[in-house]
Amino acid sequence: MLSLGETIRAHGLDARKALGQHFLLDPGITARIAGLAGDLRGRHVVEIGPGPGGLTRALLNTPAEQVHAVEIDARAWPLLDELAAWYPGRLTIVQADAMALDAATLCPAPRQIVANLPYNVGTPLLIGWLRQAARWERLTLMFQMEVGERICAAPGTGAYGRLAVLAQWCASCHLVMRIPPEAFSPPPKVHSAVVSLIPHATQPEPRLFRAMERLTALAFGQRRKMLRSSIKSAGGEALLERAGIDPTRRGETLDVAEFARLAELTLEGG
Repeated sequence: MLSLGETIRAHGLDARKALGQHFLLDPGITARIAGLAGDLRGRHVVEIGPGPGGLTRALLNTPAEQVHAVEIDARAWPLLDELAAWYPGRLTIVQADAMALDAATLCPAPRQIVANLPYNVGTPLLIGWLRQAARWERLTLMFQMEVGERICAAPGTGAYGRLAVLAQWCASCHLVMRIPPEAFSPPPKVHSAVVSLIPHATQPEPRLFRAMERLTALAFGQRRKMLRSSIKSAGGEALLERAGIDPTRRGETLDVAEFARLAELTLEGG
């Protein structure tokens, strides 16, 4: 099997900005990311945007039962087909747009996602997976550093917002690795971060998740406003008083449990 660099040159595969691509070529770093997913023995792993297959190789070198690589870029398909030939029966290439795909339907449980996500779709992909968090054992995901910090942020900090509330409501979230720009080709303008998300045993029903999405969009849509104004259309001051929350507080001061109580009350009121 050719080295990753040789494979990329042989196929003329260059990273494209329009696809949010930044290829991770260092085998030491990809092996570390695969290791952060824990013991993958018997697990089905979904990878989003494998590109030239650097992380894919690292995942195939674990005891994972099978790797399902979702790639929209047709230029990478022949390269991934060659990689699949080296690991018979263990790599499935899914030629699809991850944004239009229910990834949990690709494989049986126990299933995980391990991915160096394209920068331009990382956040919407994560929110989609949170809606079905009960179907995943773990998600080990690389984002821009700023996004990783927002996912793991604590109340009262500048990074705390809608993404932190949704993610931490559904999962235990930890920033487990930082990666400098020079590790990628081409180097992005920012650092990257790997976040580990382990879904909680109990997950909100879809109706409650939708209520939380709406509530957090209102609460953080105009961060400087008091909650009685920002969530007025969801119940405003009356809702806050029912929850025992001071209406003059701002969204960034509420912890996840307080947001969960508000979301539940909006459904009771509806």
